[in-house]
Amino acid sequence: MTRIFKFLIFLLLTLQVSCYAQKTISSAVGLQAPMTPEKLWTVKRVAGVGITLDGKNLIYRVSVPDMEANKMSSSLFMVPVSGGPSVPVTGNGGLTAKELSPDGKYRISVREVKVEPLMAADHYPEMTKSTARIYDALDYRHWDTWNDGTYNHIFYGPAEVADSLHTDLLKGVAFNCPQKPFGGDDDYTWTPDSKGIVYVSKKLSGTASVVSTNTDLYLYDLSTGKTTNLTADNKGYDTNPSYSAKGDLAWLSMATDGYESDKNDIKVMKGGKVHNLTAGWDETVLSYRWANDGTYLYFTAAVDGTLQLFKVENPAISGKTPEVKQMTRGDWDVNTIIDEVGDLLLVQRLSMNRAAEIYSYNTRSGEWKQLTDVNGDLYGKTSPCRTERRSVTTTDNKKMLVWVVYPPDFDPSKKYPTLLYCQGGPQSALTQFYSFRWNLHLMASQGYIVVAPNRRGMPGHGVEWNRQISKDWGGQNIKDYLSAIDEIAREPYVDRSRLGAVGASYGGFSVFYLAGVHEKRFKTFIAHDGMFNTQSMYGTTEEMFFVNYDLGGPYWDPAFKKSYNDANPAAMVARWDTPILIIQGGRDYRVPDGQAMEAFTAAQLRGLKSRFLYLPDENHWVTRPQNSMVWQREFFRWLKETL
Repeated sequence: MTRIFKFLIFLLLTLQVSCYAQKTISSAVGLQAPMTPEKLWTVKRVAGVGITLDGKNLIYRVSVPDMEANKMSSSLFMVPVSGGPSVPVTGNGGLTAKELSPDGKYRISVREVKVEPLMAADHYPEMTKSTARIYDALDYRHWDTWNDGTYNHIFYGPAEVADSLHTDLLKGVAFNCPQKPFGGDDDYTWTPDSKGIVYVSKKLSGTASVVSTNTDLYLYDLSTGKTTNLTADNKGYDTNPSYSAKGDLAWLSMATDGYESDKNDIKVMKGGKVHNLTAGWDETVLSYRWANDGTYLYFTAAVDGTLQLFKVENPAISGKTPEVKQMTRGDWDVNTIIDEVGDLLLVQRLSMNRAAEIYSYNTRSGEWKQLTDVNGDLYGKTSPCRTERRSVTTTDNKKMLVWVVYPPDFDPSKKYPTLLYCQGGPQSALTQFYSFRWNLHLMASQGYIVVAPNRRGMPGHGVEWNRQISKDWGGQNIKDYLSAIDEIAREPYVDRSRLGAVGASYGGFSVFYLAGVHEKRFKTFIAHDGMFNTQSMYGTTEEMFFVNYDLGGPYWDPAFKKSYNDANPAAMVARWDTPILIIQGGRDYRVPDGQAMEAFTAAQLRGLKSRFLYLPDENHWVTRPQNSMVWQREFFRWLKETL
């Protein structure tokens, strides 16, 4: 009887504990609420800065949106590499600056230099109120800025001497280093002996510069002032130079001039001999860093709908044919390698449900450890969305990965409106990314199923899959989109009467194109900064190499009539029959605002329900907090009205 009594008491207590635990879990779940635009714009952005000199701590930056001030504010923090609490820091936290030479004697500085007389005042000083610009060649504007004759130049001089007294490595020439608009300190590096500087530049000016991607690595000798082109034999992009501890020079290299999305390889030079470490590997490299001992290079790349860590041996040391090895796997992205400490790689990791945080990855054991959790409280109160991999057979009998994102409270017995997400690029990876505009977690949290296909033109599925889209913009990739939405729409929980298609950049082009060929599949469209008219796009965009390669060439050449007729959304407006929201940045010179204006005019004159959201001070992206919030509210207001 005693044993039975004790067992009954134990059972009762267990049931009580179980019930309490269940209530606690239910309460915790009950505290979770869907992601909203307002909540998204309280998410803090984390970025690794570097390791302290003693190797014990990581410095990272946290940027916080300030909606009222309409800007971002940022602060530095420090966390032990082994894990532990973070503390705020001031200054650089004991970091070595990349600008400083290895021997500490010299320093690199960067500033804009006036080189060309392009403003009216340069020619007519008395015309003090004129804002005229005068151009004799292309490259008159780029990304979101008009060319006023100033260029980024790098300088060097004694570390203690003022920047104004430093020597200009590009004196008198209309070339940039760092490159515009996105270049930074990855565009230059000191030689290990502090006797030279290797830098990246496209030494082409005017019209020649906008039809080419031919950047090279140049070695500047401090003692002689002589500059040597280290990569003259390669006609595509050469970028991101860095030296190993052994003195070997590595960089990223694309082979084809004019093709900005060519296979990106890692090359290493030792003693004048160049090794291509990833030549035999059927993918493309995004970013890399040397292992501390110089025997390996670690890098990130897209694979199967995610970004992962890889490594490859340095053949200049091993003497072996390099073999690429994938180090990590999982349904998340590793988008940045920050540094290496012992067996630990410090990286940024993220997923569709969570913005980037910093983790350590043990290269021996494969163990992960999360070092920062700046948004833990927010996500603890936010319902996550389930992301699912689906394999869809395309019209040419290939297998295509499709990400499907479900609402937080998904119920398969109900029917949901569904969005086809069209990725930009066109050759950019669709992975477990986290965007503050095209946020699939946010879209699903508003009650939509999101279908995101890895259509033709995306890295991570072999070089040919990535390359196929060029010169075929209205072809197989459009069929891939329709295959994806048709397959998922067969599910009983998809409301086939409420399908929408949304996207930006090439995704915006895709939406404009789908509007003319969808055969009443979709009930609404949203296109942001998309190419609408291939002919007028060719005449107004700024990087001519892009349209020359991807469309084939100029619209006046009959050899390329496919791009300007068959693949031109403007040629299909007579078939438009669906509501459309058109969004455009006024300072987008990559896809100029005339594209959106043409599309909106067409929709209005066709008598379609349509809306034009114009953001005059934004470029190809939306960066200002209040503009971003308006963007989100208009995006979902439109869907509520039309879907």
